[in-house]
Amino acid sequence: MARLSIFIFTALLGSQNVKIDAFSNWQVLRTTSSSFQDVKLGSARFETEDDYSEPSFNDSTRRHLISSSLAAMHVLTCASQEANAAASEVSLAQLSSKTSLCLDPDQSRINIFERVAPGVVFIDTFIEQRDAFSTNVLEVPLGSGSGFVWDNQGHIVTNYHVVRNAKSAQVAILTRNVDESSTLASASTTTYAKGLQQATNMRPGNAGLTDYNRSVYKATVIGVDPSKDVAVLKVNTPLTDLFPLELGTSKEVRVGQTALAIGNPFGLDHTLTSGIISGLGREVKSPTGQPISNVIQTDAAINPGNSGGPLLDAYGRLIGMNTAIFSPSGGSAGIGFAIPVDTVKYIAETLIRDGRVVRPIIGISYLESKQAKNLGIRKGVLVLDVPTDSSAYKAGMRGTRRTESGLIGLGDIIVKVADTDIDTEADLFTALESYKPGDRVKIVVLRLEPNDKTLASKEVILTVQLKASSTMPVSNENFHGSN
Repeated sequence: MARLSIFIFTALLGSQNVKIDAFSNWQVLRTTSSSFQDVKLGSARFETEDDYSEPSFNDSTRRHLISSSLAAMHVLTCASQEANAAASEVSLAQLSSKTSLCLDPDQSRINIFERVAPGVVFIDTFIEQRDAFSTNVLEVPLGSGSGFVWDNQGHIVTNYHVVRNAKSAQVAILTRNVDESSTLASASTTTYAKGLQQATNMRPGNAGLTDYNRSVYKATVIGVDPSKDVAVLKVNTPLTDLFPLELGTSKEVRVGQTALAIGNPFGLDHTLTSGIISGLGREVKSPTGQPISNVIQTDAAINPGNSGGPLLDAYGRLIGMNTAIFSPSGGSAGIGFAIPVDTVKYIAETLIRDGRVVRPIIGISYLESKQAKNLGIRKGVLVLDVPTDSSAYKAGMRGTRRTESGLIGLGDIIVKVADTDIDTEADLFTALESYKPGDRVKIVVLRLEPNDKTLASKEVILTVQLKASSTMPVSNENFHGSN
């Protein structure tokens, strides 16, 4: 008779020794991964050798043994966290705010929302309009959106299209409603300065729990990047009222993982919706028509007003910024898109440091590929205009023009940048992102030349020196300058 021995480990966790007695023979923990709640520390039961005299390691046995081991590990871990919580006089919800291992899914979402919501802001934008009767200039609401606290200097990150065309904006922030002594004590600590505050509660009237009020501040714009639909604002608010979000990384995002969205859909502030990551590597257009690549797709409900709000993972870390939806009706259809946090991080830090994001451009205007197809152009980007002061003009690139006979003469068609084939304008922008302003790049164009009574196309190789994009730093005194 085969006799097998396994070791059930002894865990020294926290300030207590947690032990489970082990037999020397074949033992199987009487539990499954779906019923581990029946196992109690100190009274865990095992089947003896009499019950399993001839064990066989088939696939079913292996799965059962693995699930049993995971259940035992869960019991030990939760017991450890309870012991540590008791020793440090903190709640289990606070202790496991990052792992949420010992919390049910509902409680985990509640804890994440109450911890993260103070870092999500409500943005209202306004335009100036002259009153028809008094001729006074009034501020008229333009729209609303969401944003989130980036750091403890008061920087707010949102979508560019949320503040586009606005003359001014105001930001509503959840501020802590505590007595003066508590406020002074909090201000003297570094916990809130780093935005790593303990889990809080947003339900008024609960004794011993922190409540919040809405405070509204005027915002100034630090910088915008229309090409990636990102804007950075700034508000002057006390340090203790700033709760920066914890950053995750979009490199670790996987299809199927939990996704949480917090925002202000239809003006309903601090609304939480949940779903999963539905897809990766999507592409959407920015307000300038340039592509935003590697976009995250989620089925968490995203509606008008959610733009600029955070997309979170199951631990409450920022993994993206909600930016667009695909919907024939204008409401949520279960297909939402978020700019990945790695992209947002680079742009936000650049805007805060320099006030602008510099990108290489050729300096031409072009016809969109959808319209070019009507002219029979199935591949490449048709050049419309080439300004005389551009490097493309100096390299010999030709734009579309009207001939002496009154006909339209098509300009050059860009079909390749270095070794990258160009089918649409999105391919052109993507190819140029790998260069810096001042770099010289070879561009292959198709040029139509008269050949007897017909037109023949030939490839022409041009060397173009890229220049910097003309987006300038935005004045803090004029919100409208963000265009």
